[in-house]
Amino acid sequence: MLSAEQIASYQANGYLVLPDFKPAAAMAQVRQRAMAMVEAFDPAEYIAIFSTKDSSTNANPYFLSSADKVHCFFEEEAFGPDGELRQAKALSINKIGHALHDRDPVFDAFSRGTELAAVAHDLGLTQPQIWQSMYIFKQPGIGGEVGWHQDATFFDTTPLSVTTFWFALEDATLDNGCLWVQPGGHRGPLRELYVRDADMVRMDKLDATPWPEGDAAVALPVPAGALVVFHGLLPHYSAPNRSAHSRHAYTLHVTDASTAYSPRNWIQRGADFPVRGF
Repeated sequence: MLSAEQIASYQANGYLVLPDFKPAAAMAQVRQRAMAMVEAFDPAEYIAIFSTKDSSTNANPYFLSSADKVHCFFEEEAFGPDGELRQAKALSINKIGHALHDRDPVFDAFSRGTELAAVAHDLGLTQPQIWQSMYIFKQPGIGGEVGWHQDATFFDTTPLSVTTFWFALEDATLDNGCLWVQPGGHRGPLRELYVRDADMVRMDKLDATPWPEGDAAVALPVPAGALVVFHGLLPHYSAPNRSAHSRHAYTLHVTDASTAYSPRNWIQRGADFPVRGF
């Protein structure tokens, strides 16, 4: 699937952009399914706001129980001072997570297949396991900033193996909050670790290395259909979306079953709901 040059680029930079990875029909299906989920979601049942800046504020039962379910989370700026939505519900949701790939047949089909399995194999994942999926809306005007972080913070394995598969379902531009990365930053240390102990979570600081600034950060605007795959240690970020256009994306976080998955990771699976690969 991947050429020697693509593999070398990934190893050097910590990320790889694969244009035209998903066809328009497949993207339309998952977008329609996501909107149907939002339409069916009743905010009266539980109003959960997902903080893109402070992960510790997400430690509530609704969030923690979403590890093996499908839950909707609002943007931080979705509500006005009166507690009412500033705009329609469909334009207020930050994301849907975190077991779409195992709980819904449309997302299951989108998340798996021979091409994805081949990419994972070529990047060194010998026994891929998909732990988490998220449909991210990055809503127009209120799409929240996602601060610099590393995905290995949330998926600790020994040795480190988490790899992110990020699908652009709409054009991701500088205006609507595309990804920014630090090329080669995956060779740096893990700065933080998100640890769960029963129903309590915390963020442990591991290393004081500063996040990238200035020319160290590179924007990754990509067209709809592109797949961006990146190493778990790669620092990445996305700006708030103040434009009039959304930036829908879908992500998978994958580890290798040949590595030891930490029992302190916030997402765990039991024998009744085993983790699966591509």
